[in-house]
Amino acid sequence: MKLLPNKHIPTSLSLVGTGALLLEHLESPSSVSSLWETVKHERQVGNFLSFVLSLDYLYMIGAIDYNHGFLSRSLR
Repeated sequence: MKLLPNKHIPTSLSLVGTGALLLEHLESPSSVSSLWETVKHERQVGNFLSFVLSLDYLYMIGAIDYNHGFLSRSLR
């Protein structure tokens, strides 16, 4: 999985695109496992490794927070 899309990798299959999908599903705080259960059948997410890498990316750019076992959209 690539971080950014290019002429061979569509946006939907990049970490940026997958991260956008995860943010759409994080309307309220959610545990990692419940978010995975919600999105695991999405073609865009692919597998658990892509899911975790996308969460890592979102956390690194400050788009999500992890507090007391729950993921949420960042208020920054």
